[in-house]
Amino acid sequence: MRLAKFLAHAGVASRRAAEAIVAEGRVTVAGEIVRDPARDVDGSEPVAVDRRTVRVAAEHVVYALHKPAGVVSTAKDTHGRRTVVELVRSPGTRLYPVGRLDADTTGLILLTDDGDLANRLTHPRYEVPKTYVAEVEGGPVRERALRALRDGVVLDDGPTAPAGVRQLRSGVLELTLREGRKRQVRRMCEHVGHPVKRLSRVAFGPLRLGDLAEGAVRRLSPAEVQRLRDAAARPDRGQG
Repeated sequence: MRLAKFLAHAGVASRRAAEAIVAEGRVTVAGEIVRDPARDVDGSEPVAVDRRTVRVAAEHVVYALHKPAGVVSTAKDTHGRRTVVELVRSPGTRLYPVGRLDADTTGLILLTDDGDLANRLTHPRYEVPKTYVAEVEGGPVRERALRALRDGVVLDDGPTAPAGVRQLRSGVLELTLREGRKRQVRRMCEHVGHPVKRLSRVAFGPLRLGDLAEGAVRRLSPAEVQRLRDAAARPDRGQG
């Protein structure tokens, strides 16, 4: 197994981040610094990051959390704010959030110690859909604006990909995106003249938030984890 993949499976970081960690000279194999992320490792030699030995867990875990507003989607926060990791009790497991939600956005976020799965679920290549419900200003949203959101709008970082958009009721939109830019839903809605008042993510790939209470967390079943793996198994070329 390549070193970067080993680190991802060990829950150190996503594969891309693991490659950077290796390149920085922070990883040793059998006591020697290795800077090649493609270096083969088979588990027989000790691997350490920043002098701390890491091992591939026998079984990874994935949790679903209904993130409350005001909680940040990081493992640590330099400003002392509460993080999503602090809401999940999993002694001895180093968890990472899968992607991010803005501090003021609520809803479904996943946490796992499986860096490879996290990378696949968030990498643009795999186009894993995320569904949001947005309460916007200036409702009802006219068909012209809905069509613009569906076709894609041009933001300051380029045009957005086509999205699934429908109006659930006056001023309340359901949006399904297959990309994950920073504050994308908010920027898209503002672009068409309907700034977001409240935003919640209700689905991540095949997994839905359902009736999970705000602030509550649950461990996913093996079947649910497999469904997530299947969703990120290969690039999806269509909206479905």
